[in-house]
Amino acid sequence: VDTERGLLTPVVRDAGEKNIAQIAADIADLAARTRDNKLTPDELSGGTFTVTNTGSRGALFDTPIVFLPQSAILGTGAVVKKPAVVSGPDGDAIAIRSTVYLALSYDHRTIDGADAARFLSQLRARLEAGQFEADLGI
Repeated sequence: VDTERGLLTPVVRDAGEKNIAQIAADIADLAARTRDNKLTPDELSGGTFTVTNTGSRGALFDTPIVFLPQSAILGTGAVVKKPAVVSGPDGDAIAIRSTVYLALSYDHRTIDGADAARFLSQLRARLEAGQFEADLGI
């Protein structure tokens, strides 16, 4: 969270057990309390994986650095509309689609590069196939 005191990274606990709406609610709560200087020290420690959204400031791409002792950080760029090749029943076509660059930095001492590549491929597949409207109430 970008604050007057610098960048602070509160921890979303048990993210793997939550759906996207629960994670979004936790992030909104933590961000508000971070800006209001109401977090406890425990809420700023114990993270294992960071997500940074430099796209919120207009950056298309970033190369984030792992914040040790965490093992990885995922940078998300700005979502922009671009022409893209889409496959359909009648073959390939050019269409306007929302796109985003994702950059994963990780500590090779704890994460194998092939596993990191598989993670990014799986993340891409889930994002492209996702139907998040119902979970998010939109």
